[in-house]
Amino acid sequence: ETWTPGEPAALQRLGRFLSGAAEKYAEGRDTPSEEGTSRLSPHLRFGEISPRRIWSRTMASVEAGDLDAGQAEKFLQEIVWREFSWGLLYHNDDFTTEELQPKFRKFPWRDDGDARTAWERGMTGYPIVDAGMRQLYETGWMHNRVRMIVGSFLVKHLLLSWRDGQRWFWDTLVDADLGNNTAGWQWIGGCGADAAPYFRIFNPMTQGAKFDSEGAYVRRFVPELADMPSKHIHEPWSAPAKILYDAGVVLGDTYPEPIVDHKAGRERALQAFETIKG
Repeated sequence: ETWTPGEPAALQRLGRFLSGAAEKYAEGRDTPSEEGTSRLSPHLRFGEISPRRIWSRTMASVEAGDLDAGQAEKFLQEIVWREFSWGLLYHNDDFTTEELQPKFRKFPWRDDGDARTAWERGMTGYPIVDAGMRQLYETGWMHNRVRMIVGSFLVKHLLLSWRDGQRWFWDTLVDADLGNNTAGWQWIGGCGADAAPYFRIFNPMTQGAKFDSEGAYVRRFVPELADMPSKHIHEPWSAPAKILYDAGVVLGDTYPEPIVDHKAGRERALQAFETIKG
């Protein structure tokens, strides 16, 4: 329903991307409600297209004057990241199970099955997080910007191990490969190579408002919030009672209350980080 396997489909998707979304890739790649990325990752995962083919076709478009070099460079950086991930996997025998940065091997990760299940099912009470997790389960894929948001929420707001996220993505993503999946989760967890600092904690409300300002992505994958006004869709618990009533939203019933308070979760994560800083 979502993907057409095979090399011809991969080449067709690449061609459609280069003549369309690639032209504004640097700006469009962060808008989850639009098809602003190549969506070639499943084809790469199963060897239906190679990084070399993608590289050569992209550069040919630049040389022909059909694609801006800056937009192409931004896209090709993502292809390079994938190859870099496999380099990390090749040179580190325990990369899939142990943090690349040794200090994180003593990090006090929590074990909370209820919180993990709520995250997996897209029932955290944070709309942009829930939309991403439901997109994953429905389509086998998740927008890259949203992957960072849901990942940050798991390892920081919930203080659950990046390995929990790694395992779930391995089970559900059609593009999950060993190198990229592991490197991505270690990057999110702050414990990998050139990783995002652990103390950089995404605010899911501001991320939603910035990258899904009208709520189109949330409405698509969290239909129980479809009638919420854009002003409140990323933070329904702060909406006036009348707004919730008019939208048919009953917090704790038709849509969950947040499973963790944003401020409290952030402070807990920073306290945990303090235990390994020395």
